[in-house]
Amino acid sequence: MSDIEVTVRPAVAADALAVAELHVARISEGFLSQLGAGFLRRLYRRIVASHEGFVLVAESDGRTVGFAAGVTDVGRLYRDFLVRDGIVAGVAAAPRILRSWRRVLETLRYPAGDDDLPAAEVLSVAVDARTVARGVGGRLVEAALDEFRRRGTRAVKVVAGADNGAALALYAGRGFVPRARISIHEGTPSEVLVWSSS
Repeated sequence: MSDIEVTVRPAVAADALAVAELHVARISEGFLSQLGAGFLRRLYRRIVASHEGFVLVAESDGRTVGFAAGVTDVGRLYRDFLVRDGIVAGVAAAPRILRSWRRVLETLRYPAGDDDLPAAEVLSVAVDARTVARGVGGRLVEAALDEFRRRGTRAVKVVAGADNGAALALYAGRGFVPRARISIHEGTPSEVLVWSSS
């Protein structure tokens, strides 16, 4: 399939619901999708509002067909989210959180350790099912890397499921190289890939 006419722009708070719904529909890995669109809407609104983060939205014919979210310090963003939004977001997702409390703790511990991985991270990239394989994911990753460069960030990590060949190929094609294998959630291996501007 060929590329489609797509505009990539910075998201605003009003985009958070479309981004959250796309996240739930297209990202099955990890734990956040299980918390639902209401929780994710609040999280993406926080990322848009944060000095640490950004969300980019891809649009075609007036419809959101993809997004990419990034942050210069994922630990700081999660702490800010917990302080500012944790109670309301937690109440909204309480039944799901209670059923999966171990995964909540595992998610809150990430990133852990004192390793040499960059603090900056591409948090999520998703493309609408009708738009996959048309170059939108690559455009979003490239736009995210441009935003990191604009912010003076010289190295960025991304975590993808070890069995997610499409995501691993997408990032490798944009200059990310494998750096570590981790398990944020027990029994679910992930690859950490790192991009560097040097």
